[in-house]
Amino acid sequence: MATKLRLQRHGRTHHAFYHIVVADSRAPRDGKYIERIGSYDPNTHPATITLNFDRALYWLQTGAQPTDTVRNILSREGVLMKKHLLGGVAKGAFSEEEAEKRFLEWKESKEKTITSLKNKDEEKQRAEEKARFEAEKKINEEKAKALAKKKAELEAANAPAPDPSAKEPASEEPTAEEKKEEPAAEEKKEEPTAE
Repeated sequence: MATKLRLQRHGRTHHAFYHIVVADSRAPRDGKYIERIGSYDPNTHPATITLNFDRALYWLQTGAQPTDTVRNILSREGVLMKKHLLGGVAKGAFSEEEAEKRFLEWKESKEKTITSLKNKDEEKQRAEEKARFEAEKKINEEKAKALAKKKAELEAANAPAPDPSAKEPASEEPTAEEKKEEPAAEEKKEEPTAE
């Protein structure tokens, strides 16, 4: 029986995710399978992959052929690298400890690139949010200025116009200092007439 490692489509329209399965090559895409070894969600960035590493390696070593997409997924997760290193151990090119050391070095470098990619995406998203917030803040300030200007215009228009007749009596009435000076001037005028 020819076995294949392939994707089985699930999810809804325009939002698919996939199960990574081992199936007979003659079985339909979403039909009967031998074993489910993981899942793949391309809707996230970077794509979310869960994989049973040991079972995937086992099926590759027993001769299961991966499809192109599954081959890329296995390569990214390091299953193909591990198979390659174990082939070198079987041929006597290097020891199993050396193979494990090389695999761990490769895995660390791969994890660094993935984390740097995630950090870059997060920084980009934060920068976009900050720019959006600043633009919104600027728009709100402009709206507040326009509203304040409009309020001032309405208050000026609704304020009662000062009557010119109301100002005249105020100007005719003497101030308190003038009132004090006037009685003193009257007393001075009276004194010379009394003599």
